[in-house]
Amino acid sequence: MIMTLIADSRIDLPMLPPLTDWQDTCTTVHMWSQVAGKVRLVLSPDINHGWGSTLYVTTRGLTTSPIPYSDFTFAIDFDFIEHLLRITTTQGTDRTFPLEPMSVAAFYRKIMLALSELGIEIKIFARPVEVEVAIPFEIDEQHSSYDARAITRYWHALVWVDQLFKEFRARFIGKVSPVHFFWGGFDLAVTRFSGRIAPKHPGGAPNVAARIMEEAYSHEVSSGGFWPGTGLGEAAFYAYAYPAPAGFNTYPVQPEAAYYHEKLGEFILPYEAVRKADDPAQALLSFLQTTYDAAANLAKWDRAALERKPLQS
Repeated sequence: MIMTLIADSRIDLPMLPPLTDWQDTCTTVHMWSQVAGKVRLVLSPDINHGWGSTLYVTTRGLTTSPIPYSDFTFAIDFDFIEHLLRITTTQGTDRTFPLEPMSVAAFYRKIMLALSELGIEIKIFARPVEVEVAIPFEIDEQHSSYDARAITRYWHALVWVDQLFKEFRARFIGKVSPVHFFWGGFDLAVTRFSGRIAPKHPGGAPNVAARIMEEAYSHEVSSGGFWPGTGLGEAAFYAYAYPAPAGFNTYPVQPEAAYYHEKLGEFILPYEAVRKADDPAQALLSFLQTTYDAAANLAKWDRAALERKPLQS
């Protein structure tokens, strides 16, 4: 019999501190991740939907994955075990510096110096995206917090969520994104595509060019993700469809703790509700599945052609 493995529902998910307790750290590390992500964005192939610039969850933190430069490649890694920023190259060289309380401006100077010392000369658009107030990295002395315990707990949550998102991704044989960490929104996400072209996206994301949003949502999608909850107040899972079909916001979804957030325009499932569930893995998978059902059924996706059939023993 061929078995599908999912994250063990018996694993205790980390209790995340209230967002108000670590919002400064969340914002600071978010900005740090944008610096690293923009390095990858400049040097990597322009894969559709921005997929060429994302970060990925690792056994120690987050990584850019290998980035091409000249005749070698390099990677930037956030190590949330030893709390280091590590840059390694295929030439056998590396640079590290501690992740500790420091301003975004100081982090920006450190990482650009480290890259230069490794022979990597690069200029990035040194200003954050997807935030209302976009302070240029070079002058951002406002954000400088680093609560190592809080960020480690959030990363531990990401590790578990990454496994479940990959399990859900594997059920789909149509076009589907990798499970990746978007440094713009500081969220982990996975997206399914119906294969049909979508209406032109109206844009509106703060400090993001309309053409970026048009490319990201060029085709019909059903997407699920996880983020610390900035703008909501607590860590949560989300799910949305673009374009949202009629009736999407009132479609019955699971588990019971899930609800539709009118202002955000998406379904929300609090992380804490999943953490406390008798079977956390099943709670999350049911949320992903039923919100996808809402998009696929109401918009009449060709589900028979897009979904993997259960394997027989």
